[in-house]
Amino acid sequence: MDSFSDFPVQFLGRGVQNLDLVCANAPPFTMPRSRINQGFAAHTRLTIGRGVQGGASLDCINIRGKTELLITIMSSLAQEESRSISENTTWGKRKQFAEGKTSVGYSAFLGYDKDFKINEEQAKIVKLIYKLFLGGRSFYAITKELEKRGIKSPSGKDKWYISTVRSILTNEKYRGDALIQKEYTADFLDKTRRKNTGEIPQYYVEEHHEAIIPPDLFDFVQSEIKRREQNGKHSGVSIFANKVKCGYCGGWYGAKVWHSTDKYRRVIYRCNKKYAHKGKPCSTRHLTEEEIKQIFVKALNSLVEVKENVIAELRSLIDSVCQTGELMEERDKVEQELRILAERLETLIRENARVAQDQTAYLKQENEIRARYVEKQAYMEKLEEQISEKDGKRKTLEGMIYTLCGINGQQSEFDEDLWGGLLDHIVVKEDGAIVVVFKGGIKVNTRKTIRL
Repeated sequence: MDSFSDFPVQFLGRGVQNLDLVCANAPPFTMPRSRINQGFAAHTRLTIGRGVQGGASLDCINIRGKTELLITIMSSLAQEESRSISENTTWGKRKQFAEGKTSVGYSAFLGYDKDFKINEEQAKIVKLIYKLFLGGRSFYAITKELEKRGIKSPSGKDKWYISTVRSILTNEKYRGDALIQKEYTADFLDKTRRKNTGEIPQYYVEEHHEAIIPPDLFDFVQSEIKRREQNGKHSGVSIFANKVKCGYCGGWYGAKVWHSTDKYRRVIYRCNKKYAHKGKPCSTRHLTEEEIKQIFVKALNSLVEVKENVIAELRSLIDSVCQTGELMEERDKVEQELRILAERLETLIRENARVAQDQTAYLKQENEIRARYVEKQAYMEKLEEQISEKDGKRKTLEGMIYTLCGINGQQSEFDEDLWGGLLDHIVVKEDGAIVVVFKGGIKVNTRKTIRL
């Protein structure tokens, strides 16, 4: 017998009934630590249980009790050793994380090889995904475009998933930073992984490695994702979806096919609610894709003519409208007040448990503190919302400045990147006039006047 696990099987195969004699004569054995676990213990108990035979019931009961105790002790020791090894390993890893040291956590991380060295071929795919998104594509439309081009997913599959595209567009590692400990091991035995929602510390390391996407562009994409989510469903199958608005009813223009079955087939864009109200359809005109492109190029060139003035105005807007210093000071003040209220409430509850008090007076005081806490908490959330709104607007304006600075001279052709990076939407009015609204609130109408 080479190990303890072999002993019960061989012994039972002989049909021996005197367990004490066999156990006394059993040869010494060694057992690997990896095999001393709860699964092994359960297996051994089951095997011994099946081997108890009629003529040696008392001896079997005695020896089985001893065996059960031995197995329990050995299993407990093995479990504690496993816990100790896990804790030591975790401590070492977290010490590295605290020092800002990390590595690529997946074998298929698109754009980077081991130690965050950029994979140039894969980086082109990452940049393409960002370009498609800024061009107006939705997550779903991007997956279809990648599949159409025959580009493999990070795992080497032909099919792309929305979750994969979203992860690439929101992963801070593509801007050169690293958020460490997004997940953690919850159970050292079964190695269950869970998302870290505050259970353990997280570390954010700026400029951790070389970026594939410029930080300003990455931040702009995050604000655009948030804007789309706040505005509701974004189809994004076409770059023109949710970009042209009806000036009569406020509805969005959508693609419609005329003469779908004959040689005169063509696609036009018109108000999706044109016939929503019986007897009174929207009077705004339809547009073809080529007309939309020409309108944008014309408005963009009007903007480029006064580019320097526009950039100066945008920077002025950032300085005047997007500052969050006072709001953050007020937020810190309210946060301090919330801590004081929480401490007062805790002291009050502890004192009531220690000393008998008039419960009517106690409850009145407790409710007053709780009401003030709820009021301050609501105010705190409002401040956070205002700060977030201003930060989002600042990132949008900075993104527009970044795009404008890259334009040299008049544009003769339609550019998807400029469409996605600069345009907010186009308004088609009842009289046929068209207003192009750029991000930041800059408006250009068909008469080439610019309003800020």
